[in-house]
Amino acid sequence: MQAYDNGHDVLSSPLLFEVSWEVCSQVGGIYTVLRSKAPAAVRRWGDGYWLVGPYRENSALEFEPEMPSGRIGEVVREFREKGVRVHCGRWLITGRPQVLLFDVDSVGERHNEMKYFFWREFGVSSPGEDVEFTRILAFGYIVTDFLEAMHRGLGDHPLLAHFHEWQAAVALPLLKQREVRFPTVITTHATLVGRSLSAANVDLYTYLPGIGGEAVACEHQFAHRFVTERLAARTADVFTTVSDITALEAEQFLGRRPDVLVPNGLNVDRFAAPHEFQNLHRESKELINEFVMGHFFSSYTFDLDRTLYFFTAGRYEYRNKGLDMFIEALYRLNERLKTEPGGITVVAFIISPARFWGFNVEALNRQAMANELRKTCEKIQEGMGRKLSQTIAHARLPTVDDLLDETTRMQLKRIIYAWRQRSLPPIVTHELENHADDDILRHLRHRRLFNFAEDPVKVVFHPEFINPTSPILGMEYEQFVRGCHLGVFPSYYEPWGYTPMECVVRGIQTITSDLSGFGAWVIRHFPEHNENGIFVANRRNRSFEETCDQIAARMYELTRMSRRERIQMRNRVESYAQHFDWENLARYYRKARRLAFEKYYPGRTIPPLEDSDDKDTIPGGGDI
Repeated sequence: MQAYDNGHDVLSSPLLFEVSWEVCSQVGGIYTVLRSKAPAAVRRWGDGYWLVGPYRENSALEFEPEMPSGRIGEVVREFREKGVRVHCGRWLITGRPQVLLFDVDSVGERHNEMKYFFWREFGVSSPGEDVEFTRILAFGYIVTDFLEAMHRGLGDHPLLAHFHEWQAAVALPLLKQREVRFPTVITTHATLVGRSLSAANVDLYTYLPGIGGEAVACEHQFAHRFVTERLAARTADVFTTVSDITALEAEQFLGRRPDVLVPNGLNVDRFAAPHEFQNLHRESKELINEFVMGHFFSSYTFDLDRTLYFFTAGRYEYRNKGLDMFIEALYRLNERLKTEPGGITVVAFIISPARFWGFNVEALNRQAMANELRKTCEKIQEGMGRKLSQTIAHARLPTVDDLLDETTRMQLKRIIYAWRQRSLPPIVTHELENHADDDILRHLRHRRLFNFAEDPVKVVFHPEFINPTSPILGMEYEQFVRGCHLGVFPSYYEPWGYTPMECVVRGIQTITSDLSGFGAWVIRHFPEHNENGIFVANRRNRSFEETCDQIAARMYELTRMSRRERIQMRNRVESYAQHFDWENLARYYRKARRLAFEKYYPGRTIPPLEDSDDKDTIPGGGDI
């Protein structure tokens, strides 16, 4: 195995190419991994750090063009001369990492050739109906050509390629076949077989040792993808995955045990004083309050000071993401709270993208009317302020007649009459394409969670990711999370799980499960988690009913807390934030990359991968 050696104990700063199908474009959870990790990576690697991905039309929204210099610039010009469109620049996120985006459509005339050679060399056929797989192959060939050109022209300057998931890693078997040798790492964030079986309601973890990956892939008609995933995992110098749970799947289905586990982190901004993030919670809750008043109060009202906001969010995987369990637990909580009239109200949000035609007209009208009501009241408030000061100037306290003249009273009465609605508040904020057979709505109908006035638990299904331009629930997702009181994510299949971690770093209590990578990691490292706002529900070897009872009981406990107790709990939850910062968790990526470099440069020091305090443990925990 050839390795370039500059004759010194310290290697010159290497180049790191991190390759993913989700650079500058949100497809799944890896987008969050890359985006949140970028600031720490740029601080450590500087201009030696590059993200590589496919170019999509929406990539232009997150991308600022900038032509690179040096060897990378030379290769880019060579590619463009050959007709391969390469977009170079900066990702417009914190850290502004450098990016290379390859347009796979620019090599469209070579797609069939690529499919033929991949079949000839590796025995992997490409079904004509799987258009995405063709694009994945094309991306892999372009990446291979690029890395081969870089390696050939760098001389003794080292480089490393780190691939995320099989979609980005077609280059790994191609590089091996071409005998292009330099350090490589792959991280698998989930296995194709594991995700497929869980979606099909198979009891994956009970029967895992007896499941054959290739047989399942053939039965479910994704053998070509599975074989590509397995090739990539077995070809990389270092194989990593995000959790113990996914490591078991990888060993069983892909035939390779991970060399290192690389838990996911976030770019955490801590506050100097606890009251700062408490104020952010209050401000964000007010934004949710405005939505809730518009959505519910034209039908009936409840006390917002005694209202809690629960939510779940993520891809629409009804069973895998625990949406079924969330709804069932809400039903049980509703039945229990009904015995305590005049108590707490819970508004539960389900944020999960589904196919829809457009906004629900009634939900839209309710928000429009609420906005008009607020604007009218603000104008009246201005007039009342002037009348108040005039009355006080006469040395007397104002009466209602002083503040509201007859015209203003009539205006307010007309608004009140127009505001009142006889219909129930809608459950869904959008018009779903498959309203009758939607799993979430079917479950809500089964449990008669229809937003009746007498129900203390109300439900809002928002089948779209939250964004600030929405006329219905218009705010940043981060603001929404901060304004809630509890995030519930009792996943059945979740290799890691960003959503509960996003709650924790914002001081929001959360429920996850021991079948999620994040939940298993919390159990291992923080034995006191349940008492400090991170509740890990038991799903492994437990019945659906048992776990639902646990979650409903935890929800009920939160409704019993006083405001002061909730504030104290937010402080305790937020104190865990530092443990999930990439500044701590990136050490596992460094360990994986060191292992890869050591195969080519034994005994050498690699500056970006060294730390005086590097350990294989994290604060408060044991070995990973």
